Amino acid sequence: MMMVSDDCLVECKIDDSDEEQMNTPPPPPEFASKASTPAPKTPTPPANPSTPSPTRPVNRDPHGINKHLKVEVSDVLAEPAAPHSMDAVWTHSLVGFERTRIWTYRCLSLLFAVPLAFLCGFFLALLACLRVWFLVPCLQLSNTFLPCLRSVFMCAVNVFISPFCMSLALCCTQISISLSNKDLDHKRDKDTV
Repeated sequence: MMMVSDDCLVECKIDDSDEEQMNTPPPPPEFASKASTPAPKTPTPPANPSTPSPTRPVNRDPHGINKHLKVEVSDVLAEPAAPHSMDAVWTHSLVGFERTRIWTYRCLSLLFAVPLAFLCGFFLALLACLRVWFLVPCLQLSNTFLPCLRSVFMCAVNVFISPFCMSLALCCTQISISLSNKDLDHKRDKDTV
């Protein structure tokens, strides 16, 4: 089996668009064909350049945050199979629903979108500023100084609290409680009276 060396390979960019033809380098001489290759064609301009190409609608919810708000007419209005209203009434109802929904949303967003966007931007900037300039430095300082404070706290516990607790425990070891049946019977008699 014969392997092809890397210097014989030609790298070509594959582009399916008709905008620009790339000139590929000629193949190495041992792989060149005897027939001449035709020259690349120049791209032809579009027939009618004055007509604008249709634009794609912009996806304003790329992460699907408001999927639950995609309400269609059929989610709200529906007629049963047997009793039907006139076709004109049904058509005008659907058109009225859609136009009312769209224009109400547009008017409300005209009134509230800009002020609420400013408020949301302000609060997010405030939270980011507090996090960057207050919370994270406080956490980093506490992580830096906690080992020192821990050693001071452990020293105070070992010097003051530990001896007191040990003395109290030794005092309490001399206390003994013994219960007999006589004491339990006497207590039951008191409870029943």
